Amino acid sequence: MKDTLVRPTYRKAGPDDFFKKLQKEVQETVLNNAKIQRLNVIKSIGVLISYFVLYACILIFGNNTFLLFFFYILLGFNTIILFINAFHDAAHGAVFKNKKYNKWFMYVLELFGSNNYIWSKRHVLLHHPYPNVQNWDTDIKQSDLVHLFPDSPLLKIHKYQHIYMWLLYPLYTLNWLFIRDFKDFFGTKDNYLKRILKIPKIEYVKMFAAKIFNLFYLIGIPILVLNHPWYLIVLAWFVMHISASLLGVVALISTHVDEDAVFPMPPEDGKMNSTWAEHQLMVTKDFSADSKLANFLFGGFTHHVAHHLFPHVAHTYYPRITPIIRRYAEEYNLPYKCYPAYQAMLSHYYLLKKSGVKESIFAHGEI
Repeated sequence: MKDTLVRPTYRKAGPDDFFKKLQKEVQETVLNNAKIQRLNVIKSIGVLISYFVLYACILIFGNNTFLLFFFYILLGFNTIILFINAFHDAAHGAVFKNKKYNKWFMYVLELFGSNNYIWSKRHVLLHHPYPNVQNWDTDIKQSDLVHLFPDSPLLKIHKYQHIYMWLLYPLYTLNWLFIRDFKDFFGTKDNYLKRILKIPKIEYVKMFAAKIFNLFYLIGIPILVLNHPWYLIVLAWFVMHISASLLGVVALISTHVDEDAVFPMPPEDGKMNSTWAEHQLMVTKDFSADSKLANFLFGGFTHHVAHHLFPHVAHTYYPRITPIIRRYAEEYNLPYKCYPAYQAMLSHYYLLKKSGVKESIFAHGEI
């Protein structure tokens, strides 16, 4: 059935479309500042260097048990900061002006044991064009353990998802390393990528090689270099993934999956009732956008509406773009929401609770 689905298309924007005016104003008043772009380059290179520095600290100071765990935890945090701020921008061609440099930088994901080719395809070709759209947004639909889309099978266990998902979220990066990539490459159920993409054979080789390399330098080398039993190194590595997951989940659940989230089901002909830009506003939220600390840690995720409307723009521009978006949203009576991070997470809890039972209330249908 899913193989016969028609790719969604959006309603053509009219002459008074807000996004045309928004784009013009952003281009004239924000994007002409080259210093902001250079700041993104400096930040991206800086967090990459800090990753290697923290790894070196594990090998140099790791014979002290406290420092071993301390630097592994910091490396976990740095992994997410590097992914969200730098790799994510590079995947959208937004770090360097030269496309080749962005492509090289994307191999950061291989450093993490994943595959940049498959991630960029699922994110750029499916999530960004069709955020929250059922049967198309593969970033939202990742596991049958959680029920979010109204038309997904509702299992008895989903009644408790507002409890058990918070126990699983700290394992997010481990799931990515050992399960999610393999599902993308080999899975057949709900594999939306296979509908639009044939994965080159070389990427299978690169995926396995990246995982072997990741485990070797993060576990194998410390075991060889440090005077600790192997299981203590593995435990520190495990704690690193917990810390990375806890920081990353804040961004992942705060932008599209709150209690008021909309999950539209495209009509059979695929023609949506909204324009592309209207759709992005309907299904995307900001969180803690006015916090400098949150902006540094989470880059384009705090200003996620700006990111979805301007995905090829460096996230360092977004704090200047968001006020313009807010003004146009108010003028055109369009939805715009920004939560504090804690409220966004609480809202996600309520979404899990109400979507785990049959009485779930969703905006269901065309938009």
